Amino acid sequence: MSLVAARDLSVAYDGAPVLSHVSLSIEAGEIVTIVGPNGSGKSTLVRALLGVLSPTTGDVTRAAGLRIGYVPQKLSIDAMLPMTVARFLSLPLRQTRARIDAVLARVGVSGVADRPIARLSGGQTQRVLLARALLSGPQILILDEATQGLDQPGVAAFYRLIEEVRAEIGCAVLMVSHDLHVVMSASDRVICLNGHVCCEGTPRVVSEAPEYRALFGLGTGGALALYRHDHDHDHDHHHHHDHAH
Repeated sequence: MSLVAARDLSVAYDGAPVLSHVSLSIEAGEIVTIVGPNGSGKSTLVRALLGVLSPTTGDVTRAAGLRIGYVPQKLSIDAMLPMTVARFLSLPLRQTRARIDAVLARVGVSGVADRPIARLSGGQTQRVLLARALLSGPQILILDEATQGLDQPGVAAFYRLIEEVRAEIGCAVLMVSHDLHVVMSASDRVICLNGHVCCEGTPRVVSEAPEYRALFGLGTGGALALYRHDHDHDHDHHHHHDHAH
């Protein structure tokens, strides 16, 4: 039984199609990355999979009692109110201080529990959002462009953290990436979305697919960069230079 599956899913807003006939399923323990240009329906697909948006046609099935850890792109407006990290992590379910401290330590931001959440850096905020997602003991982590706004070393470190956490708790990961050319190399499958599924397969297969190159080939010779650990460490000790996109 898949953890979550979409079958022939179409979504239209005011009659304008955003997604058409998308089918995909995520099995226990899989890492799946969805890439696609802006406006390709990535966030719409995530919202349909989470069940917060009803498809126009088709259906989404989730395993009974499925525990989803969701890491949004950014904080909801409520979290911008003067609220400490510890308080934020206790919504909606109260958490013990020991559990809060443990999960913050796990994601590498020990010591921020009593800070106002609005005062954190972008990287710290992402880690707190991940910590909150982990508190549910998720069977699947769904990350919607969770590395947006982080610099290259920050992205590399966050991907490493996701891989470590996943290895520890054995959850599946569905990662929606805004960066077309960088995909976590640990991905079992990459799904290329542009209103419909253009192509899918292992990172290598997708990077060589003509559909992928047609969409994203400009500027990189069509190469899909894979984050690999040996490559990550190169960035850890250098200042990041903005690469032209």
